[in-house]
Amino acid sequence: MQAGLFAKKVGMTQIFDASGAALPVTILKTGLCQISQIKTTTTDGYDAIQVAYGEGKLENINKPTRGHLKKIGDKGFKSFGEFRVSNPEEYKLGQVIKADTFSIGQKVRVTGKSIGKGFAGNQKRHNFSRGPMTHGSKNHRLPGSIGAGSTPGRVYPGKKMAGQLGGQMVTLKNTEVLYVNPEDNILVIKGSVPGKKNTILKIQSQKY
Repeated sequence: MQAGLFAKKVGMTQIFDASGAALPVTILKTGLCQISQIKTTTTDGYDAIQVAYGEGKLENINKPTRGHLKKIGDKGFKSFGEFRVSNPEEYKLGQVIKADTFSIGQKVRVTGKSIGKGFAGNQKRHNFSRGPMTHGSKNHRLPGSIGAGSTPGRVYPGKKMAGQLGGQMVTLKNTEVLYVNPEDNILVIKGSVPGKKNTILKIQSQKY
C-alpha cells in the first residue's frame, strides 16, 4: 500500500501505442498534495496518511483547520483525504506528493463523483425493457406492478424504480497509467473516469 493523490480531470483525448492502435485516455492535473497528518496503529488504530489538497487563501479557512495546518507551514487547503499505507514511518509531515508516486504501466483505482443525469425512469436508470408499442398497448415505459400481492402486502426494500440517476461516488479498478509528467504534474490514464471536467478524483494504488 502506497500514498495516493488527488487530481483534477482535464478532459479526454486519444493517443497511439507502438502498434498504431488508438487508445482513449483521460488527462489528469494534480495540484499541490501535502501530507497534513500521519496516523499509526498506536495512536489511531490504523496506519494511514492524511493528504491536504485544494489550495486556498489561509484567511478564508476556519480557525480549527488553520491550527491543524500550522504543522505543515503557512499554506491554506480546503480539503483533506486519507490513504491507507503499510509504512507510515516512511512519510513526513509537510511532504509533497507528486505525480511520480505512480509509474507507467501501474494499475490504480480512481474514485470520483459521476455526472448527475437528473430524474430518470426505469428504462434509462436500470436498463429495463419497455412494453409493446403497438396493438393498443398502453404500457410503453410504465413501471408496472411493484408489489407482491396481499402477502407480504408491502414493497420490498431496494426495489428498482425511477429516481435520481448519477451524481454518486464511483470507483474504477485496474485503471492503467500510460504517462507520467512530474514536472507539470500530469497523469494520463487509459479509458474514461467518473465525473465531468474539473472533477476532483482520488487516485490510489490498486493494491489496496
